[in-house]
Amino acid sequence: MSTSQLSNDRATPSSSEAPDRVELEKPTPKFPEGGLRAWMVVLGAFCVSFSTFGYMNAFGVYQDYYTEHFLSNETSSTISWIGSVQVCFLFAGSLIGGPLFDRYGAVVIHIPAVAIVFSVMMTSLCKKYYQFMLAQGVLGGIASGMLFAPVMTCVSHYFHTRRAAALGVTVSGSSIGGVIFPIALSKMLRNESLGFGWSVRIVGFIILFMVLIAMITVRERLPPRSGKVLLPRAFARAPYTLVTLGIFFMMWGLFTPFFYLPQYAQSYGMESQLASYLLSILNAASVFGRILPGMVADKIGRYNILIITGVCSGILLLCWIATTSNASIIVFAGLYGFFSGGIVSLMSPCIAQVTPSPDQIGTHLGMSMAIIALAGLTGTPICGALLERYGGYTQAAVFSGVVMFFGSVLVAAARFCLQAKPLAIV
Repeated sequence: MSTSQLSNDRATPSSSEAPDRVELEKPTPKFPEGGLRAWMVVLGAFCVSFSTFGYMNAFGVYQDYYTEHFLSNETSSTISWIGSVQVCFLFAGSLIGGPLFDRYGAVVIHIPAVAIVFSVMMTSLCKKYYQFMLAQGVLGGIASGMLFAPVMTCVSHYFHTRRAAALGVTVSGSSIGGVIFPIALSKMLRNESLGFGWSVRIVGFIILFMVLIAMITVRERLPPRSGKVLLPRAFARAPYTLVTLGIFFMMWGLFTPFFYLPQYAQSYGMESQLASYLLSILNAASVFGRILPGMVADKIGRYNILIITGVCSGILLLCWIATTSNASIIVFAGLYGFFSGGIVSLMSPCIAQVTPSPDQIGTHLGMSMAIIALAGLTGTPICGALLERYGGYTQAAVFSGVVMFFGSVLVAAARFCLQAKPLAIV
């Protein structure tokens, strides 16, 4: 394993075995890098990722259903605020969940685990806009955030040199959830004997099973951290601030196809049933995009791979409007799922890499996620407003692609703050 040290808030390589590996975190404890206990934690974290990010990836199905049924008098932009608020609180809730995990350990996931199931069950009873916003958007988002940051941090307690790969496996749960939930919801919502209520309740029981596994398997390894709850001085370090802002801009544009790709496809003549499978295709490709880049990143640099996946995602977003046939839209869904999956997979390892001590990872991750939350809140509503203002998808695609590119530039700046050598492993 390579070692690293802090010097004037700047990382310098210190291992003769891997002179080009640059990291800010001090690996003072010995990391297991595997073993039954470590992989059981990954399993629990996978289940949380499946139930939080994976469930949210299916919001496009909800958006279509709300548009046709309960909320037919609302605009697409207004309805998309429900999903945006949910994504926002997924990130913002990490500001609470991350520091609490650093101080009290895995016990902090029990209450939000119950709350996320309660949120889904309450959504099944909703009829009006404010009810969906409170149950699905606010409660579901906060509970997800208070689950997501602790389990990501817990995986980082067990892995250092293999961290990107382990976290890639963890967040692949969100992609698998993004495959299963849209297909299951689409089929159940078309079943008149089930209706909306029982369709959503069945989803709630699936999530209940998954979070029970997480509550049993997720256990912290390092002793709790004392001192301040938040560490705002972290933003005085350029690499941490730049990577946080870079991921902010990436997330600002990342979710647009997850919300609007089915509607876009139908506007070009794709049958509604096939269009409903696009999110599943996107998320199926994202499974590979979340695992493979993480495995490669541990070898050639996490920041290097995050920059590559960001640039490729930006190119695809700008090319999105050129895809008009069924085949080209399906190919776009697959490619975008792969490269955008790499961004989601690598954001946590990159933040952990510029954290000075392992017992501060939860706090640093939570502070970054709280800022990124604003991107999750505003990104898709901005695109929805552009869609309504101009009557087409060109402006939304251009906005998403440009901010994705800008985020990649900021991540590159963070990478060069850590190491100016272009071919260094960062």
